[in-house]
Amino acid sequence: MNSKILKLIENNARISDADIATIVGISEKEVKAAIHEMESAGIIRGYKTVIDREKLSDDAVSATIELKVVPKAERGFEEVAERIALYPEVESVSLMSGGCDLSVVVTGKTFREVSAFVSKELATIDAVTATSTQFIMKRYKDYGVLLTDEEKDERDAVSL
Repeated sequence: MNSKILKLIENNARISDADIATIVGISEKEVKAAIHEMESAGIIRGYKTVIDREKLSDDAVSATIELKVVPKAERGFEEVAERIALYPEVESVSLMSGGCDLSVVVTGKTFREVSAFVSKELATIDAVTATSTQFIMKRYKDYGVLLTDEEKDERDAVSL
């Protein structure tokens, strides 16, 4: 039941408890209790609005920065990841497998501002041994939401 509720609110955080109850087949009171329990347990950490930044005039710039990090004794990557997560420019921090240790998504007003953040803040952390920055040029899908407005032609192509 909780997994069905989570999927519904993950796809639409504004869905009403009454609609969830109807879909899942339980009472509205049970829905409220389940959501409250998942919030209290830290399963639900917040509710997010997906914004198509290209339609705004703020021209924010985002980048994914891959970091190579020397893990700290006993804490591994936790200490560095938690420190990086505190910066207001940082949207997300993830532990990765493969070529980098941490992946950090950063947003700033300009390319220069993001570059300065990487060189003055991230690269100067003692445990960080290398950075690789990729600027996000266009988002097509964010948090599971398509950001394209193009109408698809649903007709089948006909070849003669």
